[in-house]
Amino acid sequence: MDSLNFSDFLSPIQLKWIQTGVVILTALILSQASKIWANRALAEFDMDLQRRRLAVKTLALIILLISIILITAIWGLKHDYFLLFISSALTILGVGFFAQWSLLSNITSGLILYFHHPLKLGDTVEIVDKDAPMKGTIYDITYFFIHIKNEKGEIFTVPNTEILNKTIHINPKQTKAPEN
Repeated sequence: MDSLNFSDFLSPIQLKWIQTGVVILTALILSQASKIWANRALAEFDMDLQRRRLAVKTLALIILLISIILITAIWGLKHDYFLLFISSALTILGVGFFAQWSLLSNITSGLILYFHHPLKLGDTVEIVDKDAPMKGTIYDITYFFIHIKNEKGEIFTVPNTEILNKTIHINPKQTKAPEN
């Protein structure tokens, strides 16, 4: 007796749609599981919330890229065309980064701030600048910008390169002492 095969009951297109659905479903499950795992693991190392968010975003991006590669393989995109597409996309990105050099420097500055700068969410900072001084609380830290909320509740975005290039006075987030 011959063994049963899915291809006996489904057309090749139907099989590709099912495989694509499985990849998407697996990616969604992995994304949620990695979010939970990363938050737990990084909390054990006493990583602050912003760094955990960035790690989760990075894991989600990696899962997305792997899913795209798998889906292109399922649908039979030839390797030559795929490599042509990747090289074209990288060329366009390279031209874009060259045209917007500040964008690349903001990404690099964001990585430096992530690994080697004492800024944390909730810290009060004062940017010492004669032209545009600013004081407020760090509201969010992203790949390109730091969002600062001033006393009036206004939120300003400051490019990461400005944070590295300017003198900054940092007042760490105050934690309440236990009351007796």
